[in-house]
Amino acid sequence: MTSKKHLLPALLLCLGFAASLHAADKTWWDAKWTTRKKIDIDTSGKGLAIAEPIGTTAVLVRLHEGVFSFMSAKEDGSDLRFTADDHKTVLKHHVEKWDSLLNEAYVWVQVPDLKPAAATSIWLYYGTAEAAGAEPAKETYDANTALVYHFADVAKAGTDSSATGANAEGTPTPAAGSLIAGGLRLFGQAPIKVPANPALEWAPGGAMTVSVWIKPSALQPNAVILSRREGANAFVLGLDNGVPFVEVNKQRSTAGAPIAAGGWHHVAAVADAGTITVYLDGKSYGQLSAAMPSLKGVIEIDKDTAPGGESLAGFTGELDELQIAKTARPAGFIHLAAVNQGSTADAAKLVVVGSDEASDHEEESEIMKHVTLITDISKDLTFDGWVVIVLCALLAIIGWAIAAGKFMYLNTIEKASKEFLKRWEKISSDLTAIDHEDAESVKNIGGTVSNKAQKLMRQSPLYQLYHLGSEEISHRMKSVRQVSFDPTKKEEKKVLGLSGRSIQAIKAALHGGMVREVQKLNGKLVFLTIGIAGGPYLGLLGTVIGVMITFAVIAKSGEVEVNSIAPGIAGALLATVAGLAVAIPALFIYSYLSSRIKDVVLNMETFIDEFIAKMAEHYKE
Repeated sequence: MTSKKHLLPALLLCLGFAASLHAADKTWWDAKWTTRKKIDIDTSGKGLAIAEPIGTTAVLVRLHEGVFSFMSAKEDGSDLRFTADDHKTVLKHHVEKWDSLLNEAYVWVQVPDLKPAAATSIWLYYGTAEAAGAEPAKETYDANTALVYHFADVAKAGTDSSATGANAEGTPTPAAGSLIAGGLRLFGQAPIKVPANPALEWAPGGAMTVSVWIKPSALQPNAVILSRREGANAFVLGLDNGVPFVEVNKQRSTAGAPIAAGGWHHVAAVADAGTITVYLDGKSYGQLSAAMPSLKGVIEIDKDTAPGGESLAGFTGELDELQIAKTARPAGFIHLAAVNQGSTADAAKLVVVGSDEASDHEEESEIMKHVTLITDISKDLTFDGWVVIVLCALLAIIGWAIAAGKFMYLNTIEKASKEFLKRWEKISSDLTAIDHEDAESVKNIGGTVSNKAQKLMRQSPLYQLYHLGSEEISHRMKSVRQVSFDPTKKEEKKVLGLSGRSIQAIKAALHGGMVREVQKLNGKLVFLTIGIAGGPYLGLLGTVIGVMITFAVIAKSGEVEVNSIAPGIAGALLATVAGLAVAIPALFIYSYLSSRIKDVVLNMETFIDEFIAKMAEHYKE
């Protein structure tokens, strides 16, 4: 009693614990990824204090063996996935460099609407056996990003990672082990040219941002980092004896303190509303009150070809991470980039990579993968498809309910028939032992059956045929009284008999009873046959309508792509799957039930023949 008393509270406690575990599991993005780690981007006073607006930006995440287990990830880092703190929103990212030999990686992650003076958390997931595939670099940057050169690819140092795709012309000299993975080594001899592109056009008075990391090997006067000329209009970003400057149509920005050679510095120029601001290492350094001129031609890096074929001095040193945007990036954006991309102690405070957290999930089974896939496909179902699936579901529910009832009914019949046949074997040798004129004697088979067994046997169609036959015998029985005399005692003898015509009539009555029992056995099976025949046609109807609607929508939108066609077609085919899911089980169930019903019918036919034979033997005319 004590154990029973405590059973319910213990059960409720277990259920509550399981529910809490289930709720905790919901925070895991995808069970196929086994490990995750939290990454905090802190722009508050605890990390790096940035009070100015930042906005959507690509944050550089540095991974090394001190914070990341390279052995647990794929050898190319293709299994990396980043999510927002909700563990649902997947963040776009790309890998600039992945070196599993040196155990270092540089990954860019787009963080939407990064807030100043606040801590933002994102999550890094990795460690999956599936072929995850690398994401394209251009997805990481917003629509205002016009050019991104990482210079990390030794073979193609001038590859544009933005959506513009404006790869540099020429063969720039790569510098291994630069600030961020690889960079360029410049000697100021030949310009690296960025071809003209509509996405790189600068409108007169328009907004624009250029940023780049530089490491001068020697200080020179008027060394050109980046320039662009078209007719009388010119834009130059350079370094004059260590002083970063912007020059527009021979007007130069104000100067600040010079930088020293041999160190990395972040230089940016932001044009907005008739003012060009120069930033050095994330802080405002100088200004120029001039509007941007109209420039659409080639951009030159490291050397400036002035009008008349005259060349100005080029920058000598290393260069890394050149970015151009067709908007004025806010001060917070520039500050974040200068610190995040650098190698100072503040960079480690700004982006903090947490420790690993292992998943408690078991790997999703193949069945669950298919269920998840079907769930995703169902999201693209049309209303007509849902109507068909609901109808198929109704057919399935009705059919399975009837099948369950038939299973139980046939099991009961089988059990009752076995019980009856045991009694029949004993009494069939002499049917006259049953008083057919006594209804109670017929029911209990001449007093050999208890009330409990009699209740069970009533479920058997054999017992019903026996009862029917006994009633027919009772109605047609003839009594022939024969009187014989004994010398000492007169005795009256009663002889019972049935004519051949009566036996045929009883046989016909038994066959009629069998037909009624067969009708009872086959009752409502028609719903299974409707499911078998109608399910596929209903599914086909839903598929045809879904495909028709999909093509009609494509014709209106004009988008003839696999991504626009496939979801609609897959959703439409789901209706056919639903129809087949109704028909196939119904076919198997119907075949099984028909086989069992056929056995019952054969038993009834055998019993009728045996009953008639025994009756004819014991009730002779």
